Amino acid sequence: MPEVEAVCRKLRSEAAGSHIDAVRVYRCATESVAEGAAGRKIETIDRRGKHILIRLTGELTLHTHLRMSGNLYVIPDHRLHSMYARVVCELRGGQGLVLEDGRALARMDLVETASIDSRLAAELGPEPLSKHFTLDGFLAAAEVSRQPAKLFLMHQGNVAGLGNIYAAEVLFRARLDPRKPMNQVSARKVAALHEGIVGVLTDAVQSAVAAYAGPGAFHSEENFPVAVYDREGEPCVRCRRRVLRIPQGGRSTYFCPGCQR
Repeated sequence: MPEVEAVCRKLRSEAAGSHIDAVRVYRCATESVAEGAAGRKIETIDRRGKHILIRLTGELTLHTHLRMSGNLYVIPDHRLHSMYARVVCELRGGQGLVLEDGRALARMDLVETASIDSRLAAELGPEPLSKHFTLDGFLAAAEVSRQPAKLFLMHQGNVAGLGNIYAAEVLFRARLDPRKPMNQVSARKVAALHEGIVGVLTDAVQSAVAAYAGPGAFHSEENFPVAVYDREGEPCVRCRRRVLRIPQGGRSTYFCPGCQR
């Protein structure tokens, strides 16, 4: 979520209010984007979890998910896009709104605004940095879940937009073992998790925005100091025990066996 939020903030300043004169589609992106987006105005740019929602006139939305390696940005001249461009929206004035992804994992689809909003409302939990992410609601979800703490945090229906790196860091801040079933976690620890989610993501958004504003390639985590993620075998910054890595849900989980109980 922090990386996507950084992308959206920059797009709002550079693309909101622009007219799309033409669309070129490359590398297996959906043809509906080219057929339906051209000739429309970009009204607003929103984010829901990890989803980028570019609202167009005519109650249509360009729904974009960057996946693991995508990027979405504006270039001064739409003709000068890289070889990894998947979609190029030619904006009035000559600029280009480019969906770029060398691994071809990112997706952009043109959908009815009401349809995508309804689907995401059903699939996603509250935004963690919004007023809707309350401790009472988080406690209620935790009480009925048998999922291990890490998988509970990664479930987008519980918290929208929390990814693998930040889930590990949240668990470290809360001193909670990622393997512990959520319905066995004390209310005090759940409150610490709630506080950790807000704190970690607030810091991570600031880091991502700063990184995305700079020149060159965008590395979202370059300014965010991780305590456990990708530090297998290194000493814990808190107790000096060795950080462990275990598989959970098809992903790697990093944690300190000394601090996180």
